[in-house]
Amino acid sequence: MQITSSGCVPRAGSRERVRVPRCGGRCDAAAAGGAELGGAAAGRYPRLAVLGPARALLGLSTREVLQLWRAEADLSLPRDIWPLLKSSGPTSPFKMDIDIECQELSGSRWTELVSSMKDCKAIRLDYCKLSRSHCEDLCSVLSTNQSLKELKLDHNELKDEGVEVLCKGLLTPSCNLELLWLENCNLTGACCESLRSVLSTKPSLTDLHLSRNKLETSGGKVLCQGLLDANCKVQSLVLENCDITADSCGDLATVLSTKPLLLDLAVGKNNIGDAGFTLLCKGLVYPNYNIQKLCLDNCGMTADSCGDLATVLSTNPSLLDLALDNNNFGDVGLVLLCKGLIHPKCNIQKLWLWECHFTAVACKDLANVIGTKESLRRISLTLNELGDAGMEMLCQGLKDPKCKLQFLSLKECGLTSACCESLRSVLSTKQSLKHLEIGSNRLKDEGAKLICEGLLDTNCNLETIWLGESELTAACCDSLAAVISTKQCLRYLGLDLNRLENEGVRKLCEAVRSPNCKLKYLMLYDIYWSSEVEAELRALEESKPGLKIIF
Repeated sequence: MQITSSGCVPRAGSRERVRVPRCGGRCDAAAAGGAELGGAAAGRYPRLAVLGPARALLGLSTREVLQLWRAEADLSLPRDIWPLLKSSGPTSPFKMDIDIECQELSGSRWTELVSSMKDCKAIRLDYCKLSRSHCEDLCSVLSTNQSLKELKLDHNELKDEGVEVLCKGLLTPSCNLELLWLENCNLTGACCESLRSVLSTKPSLTDLHLSRNKLETSGGKVLCQGLLDANCKVQSLVLENCDITADSCGDLATVLSTKPLLLDLAVGKNNIGDAGFTLLCKGLVYPNYNIQKLCLDNCGMTADSCGDLATVLSTNPSLLDLALDNNNFGDVGLVLLCKGLIHPKCNIQKLWLWECHFTAVACKDLANVIGTKESLRRISLTLNELGDAGMEMLCQGLKDPKCKLQFLSLKECGLTSACCESLRSVLSTKQSLKHLEIGSNRLKDEGAKLICEGLLDTNCNLETIWLGESELTAACCDSLAAVISTKQCLRYLGLDLNRLENEGVRKLCEAVRSPNCKLKYLMLYDIYWSSEVEAELRALEESKPGLKIIF
């Protein structure tokens, strides 16, 4: 039996809009402290996991969405566009038997649900206002259901006493749980002793997610004691935004150097600073280190950490995915980082560098990485002031035959139409590139037309492009229409927050009607038109069952 339910958002294509007030100064507070959105949005929506389409759907600027994403504020999008978009978190290896979010479960509904859990392999109950009393029943399920492998209870008020009850079930010999997610459950370091016992006695547990709980340094140290136990087989540990400081990093380094099974470590949004990273490096350069994914976003690091980062990259071929967003590296730091990235032992595949405060000065070194590092598949440079000069240099790297990049994000990078001729050349030669985010730049119609020329080239295999908030008008819509009606590989086109108006939107609609159009998602959010055009959009969506028009 599979039970699925969500009370959070309207479906994609629904005329009801998810509207959130612009954040203003609250975004900085959210980014710094993980604060929740206020008003009607607070507590209603699952965490924001996407950027380009999300900022359009929610009416926020790119910077606001990035700040909310870093704080993992409670926002969501319609489920049926999630698969196309970048997720901030890991996905489940199991099909959910019970998958419920944003519903209050009490009384007979809860009793009925608990009775259905006896044979479940995977249960998700996010945003369901669960508390300690619910944990008593879940403890019983954990102690009796040997088939249960995954339990997700994110964003519930379990508190320390609730988790301590859960741990009693986890400690029973019949419990074989592998994945436990307890993000934002109002936990503190006081529950970490119970979790330590689970870690040291339950070898089945491979994934532990505790982000957005105030575990602090004391809790982090206790968890490390459990992680160091010979019985602990954890492979993925997520401790983002847990108020961990540099004082915990020595313990984490010991874990890294002694537990080769640990493959995924996320300690982002903790102010460990350069001093903490120096300690962490002692584990990251150890020969037994096998980390494949390392998240260090928003950790208060500066250029002083980049030499150590370069050492890690040049000595550990296992590292494939590195997130360094929102650290103040600057040009000096990025140049140092590139020395590690180009090392022959570095096999990096995904590199996230949002808002790391570098400019065109560092782009020559970065272009060298892009052009020579054949393992690199995804890179995000969003919210760095590269400018047209920096983009010109990056394009030289992108055109190198050794470049195999598939995903490139350049939102809000200070670009204009002046760099679009070089970008056109990249699109017309780079067959590997599948996903391009270049909105929130002043590309204007001239730039969009050049980009469309590249998209129309037979060598271009792009599947997703986001051109939202690029100062486009109806003047470029003939070119966009040609792309829509010609490029059968194109699946997602984002044009939200542009002044296309009636004339431009009608041109796009005509192209979508073409039998050659294979678009699945067309983003036209916050584009104003007449009621007649809106009726045409609704009729068009109904006539093409495989297409979602978000407006």
